[in-house]
Amino acid sequence: MKLIIANPATGQHKVVEIDDDNKLRVFFDKRMASEVEGDAIGDDFKGTVLRITGGNDKQGFPMKQGVLTNQRVRLLFKKGMSCFRERRKGCRKRKSVRGCIVGPDLSVMCLVLVKKGENDIEGLTDKMIPRRLGPKRANHIRNLFSLDKKDDVRKFVVRREKETKSGKIRSKAPKIQRLITPQLLQRKRHERALIRKRMEKGKEMKEEYMKRLQEYHQEQKEAKAEAVAKKKKKDQH
Repeated sequence: MKLIIANPATGQHKVVEIDDDNKLRVFFDKRMASEVEGDAIGDDFKGTVLRITGGNDKQGFPMKQGVLTNQRVRLLFKKGMSCFRERRKGCRKRKSVRGCIVGPDLSVMCLVLVKKGENDIEGLTDKMIPRRLGPKRANHIRNLFSLDKKDDVRKFVVRREKETKSGKIRSKAPKIQRLITPQLLQRKRHERALIRKRMEKGKEMKEEYMKRLQEYHQEQKEAKAEAVAKKKKKDQH
């Protein structure tokens, strides 16, 4: 079985191939998101704690969280479910997925390093790989740099240098998402004012309509009374 171990703290990952089932026995019958001690994998992983995040069986079917079996099952998928991408709007599809319980039929298992051991592991904890891209969302940038709401987020965007075809070095930065600007607040105020105007206009139009309706009913009543009076006058003659 191939173990793909990721370390989010350093940005590194390592692939370990293990053919001995005795070493893999600690993972068997464990569910996705379970934490397992990595001592059985080898001496390098002594004292480490690993979390199971997923995997694929020998035919390439992915493990799905919540399917409590160590076999393959066919499920009806819809938009928003993992292991499925909607091709047409409203489309549902029956697909084969592997249960979330680890077994010997897996060919690949994905793990995340939760706790570092006594020694550094080569290719996993020995060096730091900087993130290529920083966060885009305004609140995520605030959390990264521990900013207040008063601080200007635009000054703390993670920029990166990129060389163009002509050889010039240009600085690139992402467009900040969910950024509250004076223009945005003005636009919201304008939209609310338009809604208020429409409501007031609708109210006035309704009042005018009700007034005209009342007048119409009164006119109808008077016309009817006049017609009845004419008829009575005609009958008397």
